[in-house]
Amino acid sequence: MRPIKLVLASASPRRLELLARIGIGPTTIDPANIDETPARAELPRGYAQRMAAEKAAAVAPRHPGALVLAADTVVAVGRRILPKAETEDEAAICLALLSGRRHRVHSAVTLVDAKGTARHRVSTTIVTFKRLTEPEIAAYLATGEWEGKAGGYAIQGYAESWVRFLSGSHSGVVGLPLYETRTLLESAGHRLG
Repeated sequence: MRPIKLVLASASPRRLELLARIGIGPTTIDPANIDETPARAELPRGYAQRMAAEKAAAVAPRHPGALVLAADTVVAVGRRILPKAETEDEAAICLALLSGRRHRVHSAVTLVDAKGTARHRVSTTIVTFKRLTEPEIAAYLATGEWEGKAGGYAIQGYAESWVRFLSGSHSGVVGLPLYETRTLLESAGHRLG
């Protein structure tokens, strides 16, 4: 039996597009707008899980009886959480750090069901970029693709041509791991095609 309402606790157009790939169209989009500051010494995977859970918890009370889906994606080099780049300087610093290196992308998903029970999943993907030149970074910054993106890049855009190696979920790097999301929705009784 399909629930009456599915709420996406995110304003991300990428997450909406990813859901559409598996035939899901949320009834409502209601971003959580919570404080996303990492706790002191918080590890990247735990931070992603906490953010997804807190987003879902913030939105669920506004939609009783609905399924509420929330996610968070974190790009990390070792224990360091890279920011969602807001300026060209931030993006340039992130890209210089990622150049020629392996990094991890943790994409956490939380689903609160109609009874208020929260279910959680996390996907971790290893990504390795080629060594980037200064002109390549400058050209990428000019595209604007980096704006608001974790780690200062969008893998679904031009930056995908830099990926030498990827092990894990491509959709998770974009912002919503589809396998984990599908599993959560099905476990809550939401039938997909």
